[in-house]
Amino acid sequence: MANLLYILTHIAEVIIPMFEWLGPWSYVLLFMIIFMETGLVIFPWLPGESLIFLTASFIAFHPVLKMEIVIPVFFLAAFIGDTVNYFIGRSLSRWQWLAKRVNGPGMVKAHQLLEKHGIKTIAFGRFVPLIRTFVPLIAGTMHFDFRRFMVGNLLGVIVWVLLASVVGYYFGSIPFVKEHFSLIILIFVAAALLVIATLALIRHIRRKILKRNNML
Repeated sequence: MANLLYILTHIAEVIIPMFEWLGPWSYVLLFMIIFMETGLVIFPWLPGESLIFLTASFIAFHPVLKMEIVIPVFFLAAFIGDTVNYFIGRSLSRWQWLAKRVNGPGMVKAHQLLEKHGIKTIAFGRFVPLIRTFVPLIAGTMHFDFRRFMVGNLLGVIVWVLLASVVGYYFGSIPFVKEHFSLIILIFVAAALLVIATLALIRHIRRKILKRNNML
């Protein structure tokens, strides 16, 4: 417990030495995390834009990595990941075990959005956690035109990576943030968890109400 508390309150002091120890392998690690989050549908819980944001923030006050390398790494990881995800979708009918694992509300929502908005969903769906993992998959299962998919994929990934990188870098450049980085990140994480818990509670209460009304 004490170790966890130390890590949460000294995030920069823990992460930056890790990057220094890994050296060039840090880029490989970052690539794999983003690739798995976007390209492998069983890992939608991995960090996406939050990882890009935090990495850019670290670089702003301690350039242990290079932005000119990090940005292309994130771009390639997301772009290739979505492309792989698309082809997984095209083969999904042959992989029944995977179809059962990914079937759920996220997949249904992505299907509805893709049918309604097409290429816009591919580009802007990237900004919605969980949904972005299923959009390329659904596009593949629907045999969505590959060229149109690649255009939406390219536009979405460029904006997604650049926006998270630029905002993260300038966030990390603020003097107050540099001095209280771990505390601010901890507050952000706590706020995000609170929102998730609140939404889950609302969803649970709503299901109970609907179930009760159906029973009456």
